Amino acid sequence: MKVMKKQLLWVVSIFVFTVFIAVGCTPAANLSKMSSADMTELIKGGSLYDKWPKVLHVETKGTHPSYPSTGKKKGDSTWRCKECHGWDYMGIDGAYSSGSHKTGIKSIRAMAGQDLSMIAEILMNDTHAFGKMIPEDSIRALAKFVSEGQVDMDKYIDRATKMAKGDAKRGEKFYVNTCTKCHGEDGKKINFKNKEKPEYLGTVANKNPWEVLHKVRFGQPASKMLTTLFLSIQDQVDIVAYSQTLPSK
Repeated sequence: MKVMKKQLLWVVSIFVFTVFIAVGCTPAANLSKMSSADMTELIKGGSLYDKWPKVLHVETKGTHPSYPSTGKKKGDSTWRCKECHGWDYMGIDGAYSSGSHKTGIKSIRAMAGQDLSMIAEILMNDTHAFGKMIPEDSIRALAKFVSEGQVDMDKYIDRATKMAKGDAKRGEKFYVNTCTKCHGEDGKKINFKNKEKPEYLGTVANKNPWEVLHKVRFGQPASKMLTTLFLSIQDQVDIVAYSQTLPSK
C-alpha cells in the first residue's frame, strides 16, 4: 500500500510537471526535454539519495562497513548517501568539511553528466556495500540522480552566509500556493525535532539551506510532500529564499 501511494505521488508530480510546461513555465534547462518516465526515475533517484532505506522499506544493520572510523555517526544514518556526500553533493569539499557530519569522503560533483552504467557500477561496488538491498531499477534511478539531478549549489546558495541567491518575494507566491498546507503560513506547523529544542522550516532553511533546496526539488521521502521539478531551478531557489525569512524559533 505504501509503495502504491508513493508511485501515485510520482505520477501526480509528473502530471503537474506536464501542465506547467503546457502553460509556459520554464523548468530547469536539463529537464525541459525529459520524458515522463525519465522524470519519474529522476525523482525517485533524488529521494533515494536522501534516504533510500525508507523509500525502499529496507532495514539496515549496524553502521555502514565503509563509514570512516573518524566519523561521529552510527547506525542507520550512516547508510544514507547524503551522510557521506552531503546535501550540497560536495562531501569533504563542501558543508561537511567540518562538524558532526565530517567523514572525509569525496564529492560526487565530478559524476554529474557521466554515463549511467558507469555510475551504477560504482554504486554496486564493495565500498558502497548495498548488496541486494537496492534493486537494479533503484540503482539506475540513483545513478540518474547523480548524473542528471545534481545542481551546482554554489550558484544558488552563498557558502559564506548560507543565504539563498533568490527573490524571497517571488518565493512567497510559490510557498503560499504549494507549501502552507503542510508547513503553515509561518512554517511552524511541523516541528522537525522536539518541544525542548524545536526546529521549523525557517530554522532548517537558515541552518542548512542545501538540505532544504534538495527537498524542495525532490520532496521528502515517504511523505506527502511533492517534487517541484516542474519549476525552474531559480523558482526553487526563490522558495528557499522565502523560507529563510520564516521564524526559526
